[in-house]
Amino acid sequence: MRDYIDAAAFKEMILCADAALAANTQMINDLNVFPVPDGDTGTNMGLTMNKAAAELRKKNFDTIAAAADCVSSALLRGARGNSGVILSLLFRGIARRLKGTETAGAVEFSGAMEDGVEAAYKAVMKPAEGTILTVSRLASAAAAEAASAGASLENCFVCAIKAGEEALEDTVNLNPVLKKAGVVDAGGKGYLIILGAMLASLRGEVVAPSEASKVAEAPETAFEVFDTEDITFAFDTVFIVRKNEPEVDLEPLRKYLNSIGDSLVIGEDDEAFKVHVHTNIPGNALNEAQKFGVLELAKIENMRTQHEDLLAGKHVQSTDDLEQVEEELEKGCAVAEPEKEYGIVTVCAGKGMEDLFRELGADGIVTGGQTMNPSTDDILKEINRTPASTVFVFPNNKNIIMAAEQCIPLSEKKVVVMPTKTVPQGISALLNFNPDESEEALVEVMGEAAKNVHTAMVTYAARDSDFDGHDIKAGEHLALLDGALLGSYPDVDALMTDMVDAFGKLDPEFITVYYGADVVEEDANRAAEVIAARFPDTDISIVNGGQPVYYYMISVE
Repeated sequence: MRDYIDAAAFKEMILCADAALAANTQMINDLNVFPVPDGDTGTNMGLTMNKAAAELRKKNFDTIAAAADCVSSALLRGARGNSGVILSLLFRGIARRLKGTETAGAVEFSGAMEDGVEAAYKAVMKPAEGTILTVSRLASAAAAEAASAGASLENCFVCAIKAGEEALEDTVNLNPVLKKAGVVDAGGKGYLIILGAMLASLRGEVVAPSEASKVAEAPETAFEVFDTEDITFAFDTVFIVRKNEPEVDLEPLRKYLNSIGDSLVIGEDDEAFKVHVHTNIPGNALNEAQKFGVLELAKIENMRTQHEDLLAGKHVQSTDDLEQVEEELEKGCAVAEPEKEYGIVTVCAGKGMEDLFRELGADGIVTGGQTMNPSTDDILKEINRTPASTVFVFPNNKNIIMAAEQCIPLSEKKVVVMPTKTVPQGISALLNFNPDESEEALVEVMGEAAKNVHTAMVTYAARDSDFDGHDIKAGEHLALLDGALLGSYPDVDALMTDMVDAFGKLDPEFITVYYGADVVEEDANRAAEVIAARFPDTDISIVNGGQPVYYYMISVE
C-alpha cells in the first residue's frame, strides 16, 4: 500500500484515467441529458483528458508539482464543453495546491482535491447541484475526512469513490430533468471513472494501455421527453483568449456573459482563459471577451439543431467532429499567399451541390447546413486556405451567418460575408460574380441577386408538433417557402400541388429543382412535371444536389 505518489506515479494515474474515459465515452455521452443538445459529455471529458495524456507522454518530471502543472495547462487548452472546462478546473486547483512539492500523501492530495472543487465552484456563475460539482465536492470531502483520521492515500481514494457513487445516485433526486429521463449525471459519472482508474493505477491493478479500450454499452435514455423549443439559449459557445496581463480581473466579463446566457464556466491560468457559455448572441460574447485579451480559438454549435437530430435518430455534429480542425489551428494553420484579388468560400452539403459551387468558382467548400452548422473554425480554415486577398463567404443558412461573421477579425485576409440564407440564394449570387468588378459593386450585385430568389424546401417532421396552426405528425412531409411552413402532408403529391400553387404569387421566370440524396431521378422528374404543368412558360431545370435532410430545394426566380 503506497503512502505517497511521485511524478511518475501521478503520470501513470492520469494516463490510466485517459484510457478509462476513452473506453466509456459513448456510455457517458448517452447519459447526458442536461442540457440535452450538448449530448457529448463523454466526448468532451475524454478529449479534454486526452490532451493532458498527450502532453504527459512527451516528457518525464522530477516532481509531482511539475507533472500536475503540465496536466493543468493541457486541460485548460484542451477543455471542451462545460464538462471539459469543469474537469480542467478540478485539476487546476490540484496543481495549485501541489505547487512546490515533490511527492504527495493522503493529506496533501485530498487537500488538493478540495482546492480543485473550490476552483470549479468559483468559476461557475450559477453552480447547479446534481452535477459533476456535487459529486466531486462530496467525494473530495470524504477523502479529506479520511486523511485527517489517518487513512492511507489508497483508502482516501476508496472513501472518495464511495461517497461519489452515493452522490451520483442522488443526482436524480437533485435534478428533475435527470429523474424524468431515468439516468444519473453524465459529468459526475465521468469524474468517478477518472477516480476509479487512478485508484486502480495506484494499486497496480492496471497500466496505461497502448490503445483505447472498447467503448462500453450505453443505457437507454429518454431524449424525447424534451422539446427543442425549451432550449432558451441556442449556441454552445467556447473560446480561448490570451490575457493582456497575468492578473486581469475577469469579474466584469463574468457578469456580462451571465446577463446574455447561462451554463457559464470560465477557466484560467496565468496566460489565458477559456470560456464556455450558452447564448443566443455568441458574437457579442466574443467581442466582449476581446477587451481582456486576444482571441485565439472559438467554437460555436447550435444546440437546437443538435437536439432535433437526436430526436430524428441522426448523427449529431459534436466536438469530436472538430478535433482535426482544432489540432490544425493549434499547430498554426497556414494562411495561403494571395494569387488573385477575390476568392470564394461557400457552405453546402451534398456532392451535387459541392460540384455545382466549384463549377461556379468556389475555392473552398465547408460541409454543413441545416442540422450540420459548421463552426467558425471550420469556415476560417477554408478562408485561410483560399489564395486571395479578399474572400467572399456564402453561409447559405441563416444559422451560419453569425458564425461566418466571427471570421472577419480572425483572418489576416479581408473577409466579406454575403448573408445568403439558402443554398439557392448562394447559387444565384455566384452566377452574378464578376472578378473584374469592384468589391462594392460585387456586394451590391450579388446581394440583389440573392434577394430575388425564393426558396421552397421539402423535408420531413422529426416529431409530433402543433406549429403555426398546423397539426404535424412525425414522419409527414413538410413544405416550406422562404422559411414559412406551408403545411404538413402524409402524401407527397398533395404537398407538391399546394406548394406549386403558392409559386403562382411569385410570377416565376426560372425554377430549379435540386433533389436530395434520398430522392431518385424518376421522382424528381415527376415533381418537375407538376411544376411545368402549372407554369408552362417558365424555364425549369432539374439538378441532382445530393443534399441530406431536404428531399427538394427549389429555387424560384
